[in-house]
Amino acid sequence: MKLVNYQVKNKEDNPRVGFVLDERIVDVQDAFRKYKQQDVVENLDALLPANPTDFFKLGNPAIEKAKEVYTYVTEQPKDNTSFLREEVYIGTPIPEPSKVICVGRNYVEHAQEMKSDIPEYPVLFAKFANALIGPEDDIEKTPQTEKLDYEVELTIVIGKEASQVKRENAFDYIAGYTIGNDISARDLQKRTPQWLQGKTIDKSTPIGPWVVTADEVGDPGKLDVRCYVNGELRQSSNTEKFIFDVPFLIEFISNLITLYPGDIIMTGTPDGVAFGMDQPKFLQDGDIITNEIEKIGTLENRVRNK
Repeated sequence: MKLVNYQVKNKEDNPRVGFVLDERIVDVQDAFRKYKQQDVVENLDALLPANPTDFFKLGNPAIEKAKEVYTYVTEQPKDNTSFLREEVYIGTPIPEPSKVICVGRNYVEHAQEMKSDIPEYPVLFAKFANALIGPEDDIEKTPQTEKLDYEVELTIVIGKEASQVKRENAFDYIAGYTIGNDISARDLQKRTPQWLQGKTIDKSTPIGPWVVTADEVGDPGKLDVRCYVNGELRQSSNTEKFIFDVPFLIEFISNLITLYPGDIIMTGTPDGVAFGMDQPKFLQDGDIITNEIEKIGTLENRVRNK
């Protein structure tokens, strides 16, 4: 199941959670109400929130109810509020996560192209909600940087409070996966030992286009990952090349930081970034970045000068 944050165009409605069915977007809460039919559904926003951030903060219980609704809708496809893809705006799936934790240097080849040592422990840093944009938004290139770079990344969405998790139980805590583009201002990132200023610039980090539930993705350690700039293949790898795989990351991070439903973990990028080239091709106004991850889909954004 693909879960999206959508708004009907030309309306002032608040963002809502939907799922993709064929070429349409079905409203989850509305479909749940019809699924229950004559049953009285009290406190519906508490049971199955319409707001995307609230929905994912509820975590796996909301995901399981949405799956029930999805099954119902596939059997009753004409009895639900739905919209054609072109009728809606799709935003970043979780606009205001409590945490966005990023992993650096998680592929050997990427560490090497960055002229860095292979890490003994995961390299962690943070982004904030101000940086997040969706699949229909432009990446803003601030005039403070001349070295804007792309980084396609498998991105984990947490579905259950996680603290002191063992790696063998890690998948129990994952709601699903999406695509992230860890846009990085290399000149800002590299001017101090801390990377934060180059990593969380306003409206710089696309996430989306949807969250694919964990059951549909299966093993996240065997997914092809690609990034194109203006149609030119720049990055091509597979998550089997992770230095620290998904279960290890869940265990490692949750033993330091309690993870909550709706938190996001960006798992690191493969080699092929502009910074690693002999003649770097940094992003410019008008460039189109296309990110693809097997079993998840495609995330495409344009760069726009701020």
